[in-house]
Amino acid sequence: MPRTVLLAEDDRAIRHALERALTLEGYRVTAVADGTEALARAHSGRPDVLVLDVMMPGIDGLQVCRALRAEGDPTPILMLTALVETADRIAGLDAGADDYVVKPFDVEEVFARLRALLRRTDREEAGTPDNASASASASASASATTDVPEEPDAARCLEAAGLRMDPLARRAWRGGRELELTRTEFELLELLVRNVGIVLDHSTIYDRIWGYDFGPGSKNLAVYVGYLRRKLDQPGAPQLIQTVRGVGYVLRED
Repeated sequence: MPRTVLLAEDDRAIRHALERALTLEGYRVTAVADGTEALARAHSGRPDVLVLDVMMPGIDGLQVCRALRAEGDPTPILMLTALVETADRIAGLDAGADDYVVKPFDVEEVFARLRALLRRTDREEAGTPDNASASASASASASATTDVPEEPDAARCLEAAGLRMDPLARRAWRGGRELELTRTEFELLELLVRNVGIVLDHSTIYDRIWGYDFGPGSKNLAVYVGYLRRKLDQPGAPQLIQTVRGVGYVLRED
Protein backbone atom coordinates (compact mmCIF):
# COMPACT_ATOMS: atom_id res chain seq x y z
CA MET A 1 0.00 0.00 0.00
CA PRO A 2 1.29 3.51 -0.77
CA ARG A 3 2.16 5.70 2.21
CA THR A 4 -0.29 8.50 2.92
CA VAL A 5 0.82 12.12 3.33
CA LEU A 6 -1.25 14.99 4.66
CA LEU A 7 0.23 18.19 3.21
CA ALA A 8 -0.80 21.62 4.54
CA GLU A 9 0.65 24.59 2.66
CA ASP A 10 -1.08 27.91 2.00
CA ASP A 11 1.12 28.88 -0.96
CA ARG A 12 -0.78 27.44 -3.91
CA ALA A 13 2.25 27.06 -6.19
CA ILE A 14 4.33 25.26 -3.55
CA ARG A 15 1.37 23.10 -2.52
CA HIS A 16 0.61 21.95 -6.07
CA ALA A 17 4.27 21.37 -6.94
CA LEU A 18 4.94 19.36 -3.78
CA GLU A 19 1.70 17.42 -4.13
CA ARG A 20 2.65 16.44 -7.67
CA ALA A 21 6.22 15.53 -6.70
CA LEU A 22 5.06 13.38 -3.77
CA THR A 23 2.45 11.66 -5.94
CA LEU A 24 5.06 10.84 -8.58
CA GLU A 25 7.26 9.47 -5.80
CA GLY A 26 4.51 6.99 -4.94
CA TYR A 27 2.76 8.66 -2.00
CA ARG A 28 -0.98 9.08 -1.70
CA VAL A 29 -1.35 12.79 -0.94
CA THR A 30 -4.10 14.85 0.62
CA ALA A 31 -3.26 18.53 0.15
CA VAL A 32 -4.99 21.35 2.05
CA ALA A 33 -4.44 25.09 2.25
CA ASP A 34 -4.76 25.84 5.97
CA GLY A 35 -4.37 24.45 9.46
CA THR A 36 -8.08 24.15 10.17
CA GLU A 37 -8.55 21.78 7.24
CA ALA A 38 -5.37 19.93 8.19
CA LEU A 39 -6.71 19.18 11.67
CA ALA A 40 -10.05 18.05 10.24
CA ARG A 41 -8.35 15.69 7.77
CA ALA A 42 -5.97 14.35 10.43
CA HIS A 43 -8.96 13.53 12.64
CA SER A 44 -11.03 11.94 9.88
CA GLY A 45 -8.31 9.59 8.65
CA ARG A 46 -4.87 9.29 10.20
CA PRO A 47 -2.12 9.68 7.58
CA ASP A 48 1.27 8.00 7.78
CA VAL A 49 3.05 11.36 7.94
CA LEU A 50 2.17 15.07 8.00
CA VAL A 51 3.97 17.86 6.15
CA LEU A 52 2.99 21.22 7.66
CA ASP A 53 3.91 24.74 6.63
CA VAL A 54 4.71 26.80 9.71
CA MET A 55 3.17 30.10 8.59
CA MET A 56 -0.46 29.67 7.50
CA PRO A 57 -3.44 31.98 8.06
CA GLY A 58 -5.73 31.17 10.96
CA ILE A 59 -4.37 28.02 12.61
CA ASP A 60 -0.69 27.78 11.70
CA GLY A 61 1.48 24.69 11.46
CA LEU A 62 2.79 24.98 15.02
CA GLN A 63 -0.75 25.12 16.40
CA VAL A 64 -1.73 22.06 14.37
CA CYS A 65 1.31 20.24 15.71
CA ARG A 66 0.57 21.20 19.33
CA ALA A 67 -3.08 20.19 19.01
CA LEU A 68 -2.25 16.74 17.63
CA ARG A 69 0.43 16.09 20.24
CA ALA A 70 -1.92 17.20 23.04
CA GLU A 71 -4.36 14.55 21.78
CA GLY A 72 -1.64 11.93 21.96
CA ASP A 73 -1.32 11.60 18.18
CA PRO A 74 2.20 10.23 17.45
CA THR A 75 2.07 10.65 13.66
CA PRO A 76 5.48 11.90 12.45
CA ILE A 77 5.45 15.57 11.45
CA LEU A 78 7.79 17.34 9.05
CA MET A 79 7.62 21.14 9.21
CA LEU A 80 8.23 23.44 6.23
CA THR A 81 9.55 26.81 7.33
CA ALA A 82 10.97 29.98 5.84
CA LEU A 83 12.21 30.93 9.32
CA VAL A 84 15.90 30.15 9.68
CA GLU A 85 16.74 31.41 13.18
CA THR A 86 17.56 28.77 15.77
CA ALA A 87 14.79 30.03 18.07
CA ASP A 88 12.25 29.47 15.30
CA ARG A 89 13.45 25.91 14.74
CA ILE A 90 13.32 25.23 18.46
CA ALA A 91 9.73 26.47 18.54
CA GLY A 92 8.85 23.79 16.00
CA LEU A 93 10.60 21.06 17.94
CA ASP A 94 8.99 22.25 21.17
CA ALA A 95 5.58 22.02 19.50
CA GLY A 96 6.26 18.32 18.88
CA ALA A 97 7.56 18.29 15.31
CA ASP A 98 9.97 15.50 14.39
CA ASP A 99 11.95 17.32 11.72
CA TYR A 100 11.93 20.42 9.54
CA VAL A 101 13.00 21.63 6.11
CA VAL A 102 13.92 25.26 5.45
CA LYS A 103 12.51 27.00 2.37
CA PRO A 104 13.54 27.15 -0.38
CA PHE A 105 14.13 23.42 -0.31
CA ASP A 106 15.22 20.70 -2.71
CA VAL A 107 12.36 18.22 -3.13
CA GLU A 108 14.87 15.38 -2.88
CA GLU A 109 15.65 16.53 0.66
CA VAL A 110 11.95 16.41 1.51
CA PHE A 111 11.80 12.85 0.15
CA ALA A 112 14.86 11.84 2.18
CA ARG A 113 13.49 13.25 5.41
CA LEU A 114 10.11 11.61 4.88
CA ARG A 115 11.76 8.24 4.24
CA ALA A 116 13.78 8.65 7.43
CA LEU A 117 10.70 9.52 9.51
CA LEU A 118 8.75 6.57 8.13
CA ARG A 119 11.66 4.15 8.71
CA ARG A 120 11.81 5.25 12.34
CA THR A 121 8.07 4.73 12.72
CA ASP A 122 8.34 1.27 11.18
CA ARG A 123 11.19 0.36 13.57
CA GLU A 124 9.20 1.52 16.58
CA GLU A 125 6.11 -0.43 15.56
CA ALA A 126 8.15 -3.55 14.83
CA GLY A 127 9.85 -3.27 18.21
CA THR A 128 6.60 -2.99 20.16
CA PRO A 129 5.17 -6.49 20.69
CA ASP A 130 1.84 -5.32 22.03
CA ASN A 131 0.77 -1.85 20.99
CA ALA A 132 -2.40 -2.05 23.05
CA SER A 133 -0.46 -2.88 26.21
CA ALA A 134 2.02 -0.11 25.48
CA SER A 135 -0.82 2.40 25.05
CA ALA A 136 -2.46 1.25 28.27
CA SER A 137 0.83 1.53 30.13
CA ALA A 138 1.41 5.01 28.74
CA SER A 139 -2.09 6.09 29.77
CA ALA A 140 -1.56 4.74 33.26
CA SER A 141 1.72 6.59 33.56
CA ALA A 142 0.12 9.82 32.36
CA SER A 143 -2.67 9.55 34.93
CA ALA A 144 -0.31 8.81 37.82
CA THR A 145 0.52 11.61 40.25
CA THR A 146 3.60 13.61 39.38
CA ASP A 147 4.56 13.82 43.05
CA VAL A 148 5.65 10.18 43.10
CA PRO A 149 7.08 9.34 39.65
CA GLU A 150 6.99 5.70 38.63
CA GLU A 151 10.39 4.04 38.91
CA PRO A 152 11.88 2.53 35.74
CA ASP A 153 12.46 -1.20 35.36
CA ALA A 154 16.13 -1.46 36.35
CA ALA A 155 16.59 -4.71 34.40
CA ARG A 156 16.00 -3.04 31.05
CA CYS A 157 17.41 0.42 31.76
CA LEU A 158 20.51 2.00 30.27
CA GLU A 159 22.61 4.04 32.69
CA ALA A 160 25.45 6.46 32.02
CA ALA A 161 26.60 9.90 33.16
CA GLY A 162 23.87 10.12 35.78
CA LEU A 163 21.19 9.30 33.21
CA ARG A 164 18.74 6.41 33.14
CA MET A 165 16.80 5.43 30.05
CA ASP A 166 14.09 2.85 29.53
CA PRO A 167 14.06 2.27 25.75
CA LEU A 168 10.93 0.13 25.79
CA ALA A 169 8.88 2.67 27.74
CA ARG A 170 10.70 5.53 25.98
CA ARG A 171 11.32 7.34 29.26
CA ALA A 172 14.46 9.01 30.57
CA TRP A 173 15.64 10.49 33.88
CA ARG A 174 18.52 12.58 35.11
CA GLY A 175 18.81 11.82 38.78
CA GLY A 176 15.26 11.82 40.12
CA ARG A 177 13.98 14.19 37.43
CA GLU A 178 12.12 12.71 34.48
CA LEU A 179 12.93 14.33 31.15
CA GLU A 180 10.24 15.29 28.67
CA LEU A 181 11.78 14.35 25.32
CA THR A 182 10.46 14.29 21.79
CA ARG A 183 10.98 11.13 19.77
CA THR A 184 14.07 12.49 18.01
CA GLU A 185 15.55 13.81 21.25
CA PHE A 186 15.04 10.42 22.90
CA GLU A 187 16.70 8.54 20.04
CA LEU A 188 19.63 10.96 19.97
CA LEU A 189 20.16 10.69 23.72
CA GLU A 190 19.86 6.89 23.60
CA LEU A 191 22.55 6.75 20.90
CA LEU A 192 24.89 8.90 23.02
CA VAL A 193 24.21 6.89 26.18
CA ARG A 194 24.92 3.60 24.42
CA ASN A 195 28.22 5.08 23.25
CA VAL A 196 29.19 7.02 26.38
CA GLY A 197 32.75 8.34 26.16
CA ILE A 198 32.94 7.67 22.41
CA VAL A 199 33.05 10.60 20.00
CA LEU A 200 30.37 10.12 17.33
CA ASP A 201 30.91 12.05 14.13
CA HIS A 202 28.14 13.98 12.39
CA SER A 203 27.73 11.46 9.59
CA THR A 204 27.30 8.56 12.01
CA ILE A 205 24.67 10.40 14.03
CA TYR A 206 22.75 11.52 10.95
CA ASP A 207 22.78 7.98 9.58
CA ARG A 208 21.67 6.37 12.85
CA ILE A 209 18.96 8.90 13.76
CA TRP A 210 17.70 10.21 10.43
CA GLY A 211 18.92 7.49 8.08
CA TYR A 212 20.40 10.13 5.82
CA ASP A 213 23.48 12.37 5.96
CA PHE A 214 22.36 15.92 5.21
CA GLY A 215 25.92 17.12 4.71
CA PRO A 216 28.28 19.51 6.51
CA GLY A 217 26.09 22.56 5.84
CA SER A 218 23.09 21.22 7.75
CA LYS A 219 22.29 22.75 11.16
CA ASN A 220 19.69 20.12 11.99
CA LEU A 221 21.87 18.13 14.39
CA ALA A 222 23.20 21.23 16.16
CA VAL A 223 19.66 22.42 16.82
CA TYR A 224 18.62 19.09 18.33
CA VAL A 225 21.76 18.87 20.47
CA GLY A 226 21.19 22.42 21.72
CA TYR A 227 17.60 21.70 22.63
CA LEU A 228 18.54 18.43 24.31
CA ARG A 229 21.17 20.24 26.39
CA ARG A 230 18.54 22.65 27.65
CA LYS A 231 16.58 19.72 29.04
CA LEU A 232 19.58 17.81 30.41
CA ASP A 233 21.91 20.35 31.95
CA GLN A 234 21.61 21.53 35.52
CA PRO A 235 22.94 24.76 37.10
CA GLY A 236 26.49 24.26 38.37
CA ALA A 237 26.79 20.78 36.87
CA PRO A 238 29.10 19.86 33.97
CA GLN A 239 27.63 19.84 30.47
CA LEU A 240 26.90 16.21 29.60
CA ILE A 241 26.92 16.43 25.81
CA GLN A 242 30.18 17.94 24.65
CA THR A 243 31.11 19.22 21.22
CA VAL A 244 34.29 17.90 19.62
CA ARG A 245 34.98 20.65 17.12
CA GLY A 246 35.18 19.49 13.55
CA VAL A 247 34.16 15.93 14.47
CA GLY A 248 30.89 15.53 16.35
CA TYR A 249 29.54 14.97 19.86
CA VAL A 250 30.24 12.81 22.89
CA LEU A 251 28.47 12.08 26.16
CA ARG A 252 30.95 12.44 29.04
CA GLU A 253 30.57 11.08 32.54
CA ASP A 254 30.04 13.69 35.27
